[in-house]
Amino acid sequence: MRAVIFDIDGTLLHSSKLDDETYISAIHDVLGPVQFRKSWSHYKNVSGSGTLLEILGDNNIGNTADVLRAVEEAFVARISSHIEKHGPIMEVPGAKDFVSKLASSSDCQIAYATAGWLASAQIKLRSSHFPVDGIPLASCNDHIDKATIMTHACKQLTAPFDSITYYGDGKWDELAANMLGWHFVPVGKKLNGLRHFS
Repeated sequence: MRAVIFDIDGTLLHSSKLDDETYISAIHDVLGPVQFRKSWSHYKNVSGSGTLLEILGDNNIGNTADVLRAVEEAFVARISSHIEKHGPIMEVPGAKDFVSKLASSSDCQIAYATAGWLASAQIKLRSSHFPVDGIPLASCNDHIDKATIMTHACKQLTAPFDSITYYGDGKWDELAANMLGWHFVPVGKKLNGLRHFS
């Protein structure tokens, strides 16, 4: 039995640019004109909640549950509004069929592991008609660092596995997979990986 776990943004969906813009806008909506570091790579935990905690620290803003929830809710609302206005987010070519085929396979179990928030991930996957029901989806609501999010997704699967494979588009995905001893399949231009699933 194989385990196959997928990142979402930039891996299954062309949503990375939208997420970046929405994340910054949601933070400004709630916190005002805060300062960001020069690049996401300058943050230790590149996840919705992890990066937010570091942004709050950099700007001397208390990381209360109300503040964290407000930014998350602003982000999810903006993603929902975008999809309502513009339709589903475009999939990476072949991704939906590839995931659906694995989901129905008798020798494979799948899960999603995203650095984004759970609600926004569900909205994006459902609107783009990816399989969701009955499939574990770990997110930054569970943990702030990607490796732990990935591990959390895998622990929700039921069988002992001969192999665990992770599909991701970011360097932090590759580093986390290597740290966990998982097979890693790069997706997208940044890692010179897959441009389509087949």
